[in-house]
Amino acid sequence: MQTAILPPVFRSKVIGAGPENDLSSQIDRERLPRHIAIIMDGNGRWAQRRKLPRIAGHRAGMRAVRQGIEACSTLGISFLTLYAFSVENWKRPHSEVKLLMALLREYVKKELEELDRRKIRLAVIGRIRELPLPVQRDLQAAIDRTRHNKGLQVTLALNYGARTEIVDAFREIIKELKENGALEVDERAVSRRLYTQGIPDPDLLIRTSGEMRLSNFLLWQAAYAEIWITDTLWPDFTRRDLFQAVLDFQKRERRYGGLGIG
Repeated sequence: MQTAILPPVFRSKVIGAGPENDLSSQIDRERLPRHIAIIMDGNGRWAQRRKLPRIAGHRAGMRAVRQGIEACSTLGISFLTLYAFSVENWKRPHSEVKLLMALLREYVKKELEELDRRKIRLAVIGRIRELPLPVQRDLQAAIDRTRHNKGLQVTLALNYGARTEIVDAFREIIKELKENGALEVDERAVSRRLYTQGIPDPDLLIRTSGEMRLSNFLLWQAAYAEIWITDTLWPDFTRRDLFQAVLDFQKRERRYGGLGIG
């Protein structure tokens, strides 16, 4: 990959080697991103490089999910959104999709006790009703059990696509216009009808595997998110990587379209 031509603001910065606790101690707890969103990419390439089946990469990716959740919970992050399965992923071979759904059910059941113990609240966004019924039931059971937890909210984006989300929002607006005859359509009206209603926009968006695109993820919500990209493949993503991303975030000046200081 020709990283030299990429804008440095988008490329992950290497912080000196050392225990991850050293990185954690450098983080200013008063300036944390409230919401971190992650495009988890690279499972297939991770498996391919090891001459393993793709499902081995997806299973290894589950370990990275655990580390990311633990790191956010430890720091005191309020919201973490994980891009787990896109609307485009249905185009993959049926056998792979079936295994992905099985892995999702396995993860939810296996991790539920730990999520609840850590006071983590689980949520999902996307066209959930199009998922297999057993998956829907397991997700709903986990959501119900963790509903009243007050810690980190982990949101899984499943059967999710940002364009689909925006289309669904406008369908809802059109429906209300037909029923009520009048409705002020502005940014707030659209935001209230997105799948992420009640969730603040992401402050920090992380993408693994070095790809330089949003892949139809939170296009509306990420308008002013700080983007941090690492060449690390998702199964190799650790707490240290997340700490690095947060430290980089804290070095940036967020302008929201305005002028900087000085």
